[in-house]
Amino acid sequence: MNKQVLVAPLLLVLSGFAAADSQWVLDQSTLAYHVSHPLHSSEGVSHAARGKGVCRAGQCDFLIAVPVKSFDSGDSNRDLHMLQVTRGAEFPIVTVRTRIPESERTSTIIRVDLDVEFAGQKAHYNQVPLQLATQGNETRISGTIPATLSDFKIEPPSLLTIPVKNDVPITIEMTWHPQ
Repeated sequence: MNKQVLVAPLLLVLSGFAAADSQWVLDQSTLAYHVSHPLHSSEGVSHAARGKGVCRAGQCDFLIAVPVKSFDSGDSNRDLHMLQVTRGAEFPIVTVRTRIPESERTSTIIRVDLDVEFAGQKAHYNQVPLQLATQGNETRISGTIPATLSDFKIEPPSLLTIPVKNDVPITIEMTWHPQ
């Protein structure tokens, strides 16, 4: 067996995401959006995200995709309305792209720029703090994307003529492993 094949997993564990020419796969995910209205709040959760990361020359590029229809708030009527408001039939996938530089690899908190495409619009978020925890060959990432409806040109839905708040934070919990 090639020594390089045996050493690669060890390098991944020791150096986090930034091992040379490595690939990562999203193993488990929980993404949740939170909508707030003066009369009530609701949350939609998805466990259907898929993702891949490729590391080369000290940079790791990640792509995460999740179907819009996979978010479940526990109320099928609300979920259908969310699909209509966000144009989910026309734009069925939410994508997130980011790059994690090698200089961040050993931190427990990293700050990354995120490019999110949703509802046919793109939004860029600067220096979003994410928590990183590595155990064995798995790396867990968690944090909150400070999304707003206006970032994606979505008209806030109303209940009793009162619109929901513009802020729609998205919490993420993901577990990645080397491929």
